[in-house]
Amino acid sequence: MANLANLEFMPAWLLALHVLAELFLIGRVLLRPYRDPSARIAWLVVLVTLPVIGIVLYLLFGETSIGRRYIERRHAVVAELAAADSLVPAHVVDRSVSHLFEIGASINGYQPCPGNAFSFPDGADATIDALVADIDAACEHVHLLFYIWLADRNGLRVVEAICRAAQRGVRCRVMVDAVGSRALLKSRHWQAMTDAGATTAQALPVGNPALHVFFGRVDLRNHRKIVVIDHAITYTGSQNCADAAFAPKAKYAPWVDTMMRFVGPIARQNQHLFVADWMTYADEDCSALLAAPLPAPRGDLLAQAIGTGPTERYSASPELICSLLHAARERLVITTPYFIPDDALLLALCSAAYRGIDIQIVFPARNDSKIVAAASRSYYHELLTAGVKIHEYEKGLLHAKTLTVDDNITLIGSTNLDRRSFDLNYENNLLLYSTQATSAVRARQQRFIGDSRCVTLTEVNAVTRPRRAWRNALAMLGPVL
Repeated sequence: MANLANLEFMPAWLLALHVLAELFLIGRVLLRPYRDPSARIAWLVVLVTLPVIGIVLYLLFGETSIGRRYIERRHAVVAELAAADSLVPAHVVDRSVSHLFEIGASINGYQPCPGNAFSFPDGADATIDALVADIDAACEHVHLLFYIWLADRNGLRVVEAICRAAQRGVRCRVMVDAVGSRALLKSRHWQAMTDAGATTAQALPVGNPALHVFFGRVDLRNHRKIVVIDHAITYTGSQNCADAAFAPKAKYAPWVDTMMRFVGPIARQNQHLFVADWMTYADEDCSALLAAPLPAPRGDLLAQAIGTGPTERYSASPELICSLLHAARERLVITTPYFIPDDALLLALCSAAYRGIDIQIVFPARNDSKIVAAASRSYYHELLTAGVKIHEYEKGLLHAKTLTVDDNITLIGSTNLDRRSFDLNYENNLLLYSTQATSAVRARQQRFIGDSRCVTLTEVNAVTRPRRAWRNALAMLGPVL
């Protein structure tokens, strides 16, 4: 109301300019394609009830654009790589799951890829141990992309491994998100990799935040975690390049992640995702990497890479995840730290539970975002009423993003079940068809459940009305995140 009162004291010319700005942005809200109706309503409410602040908020967070220059560059790179890449040929998949891989193929064009082997390091230190060993054994190239890379024990172990590899002539390309890894970018360790011979780049640079608003949304980030070594080795999962202690938010530690290591042809698809990001932000054409012979088969795991983001197909992530939920015939187990579902995902979860699917979801008991935690809990009553079992992990911040379907389908990667991952961030995941891999992931999920407490409908019903109202109000902000 204070904002409305302040309009009375504006000069006539400034008031007219303000009204024009309001009308222009209202038009943008109504005309912009691929926007959830609830998001349109939420933004209209913000613009009308907060006339001045609403305009600022919309300019900062209203549209998912990385800037015209980067969009044009991104599209040009993707088109160039589509012509250069010797993609994995189509593979016949069991009819019971083929529709899931068809959805995945519709996102990036990647076909399900057979002939892969996997290993599953247990914990952050074990993952870094394996990664450093692979970098030290690299002969041709090392490609790393992380959202967050810290100059802590594990982060510096990888820095040192990159320096060793570059000094012995291995081509090292290192990319980090400009905001998520800003501390490393300002440190001497970033320069040390360049001095050793590695090539470095920043994804989604911000520059001057005050000016960036005119060129693209400042909080669109590259949340991917991709490793590709010598064409044949790749890693996918939720772990950033950091210690489990995670110094910036140490009070929530340990951060508990899942990261899988793969050897085989699936590395080519992660290579494609990395090269697309690299050529968008680094001044180097490395498309020739995608014309190299495919890695030889190493196992029997079928995998498919899926990369999503604000320049990719709208709603790709929730479409895939909802399809996985609908495909379940016996059980679903999900782990995610951040849960702000859209209507389709919430309905898919509840309908699966109502049709008798055993669904278990594991969230962290203590979340580093109090807003997200409160919004997530606003959905507990509906989920529990439908029959979904909810667990809250108590031995740290469960940061793993995993989904297992029955006994043979797994989705693992960087995507959270929230609007930010669905609409704003660049994410990467692998869809796996393997009884053995799913069993390994399910065993890790069951360990998480064992270290959790079960949330009951009785305790949810006991939540006070003011707190329930607060949680529901925060959940309403989901469409405008």
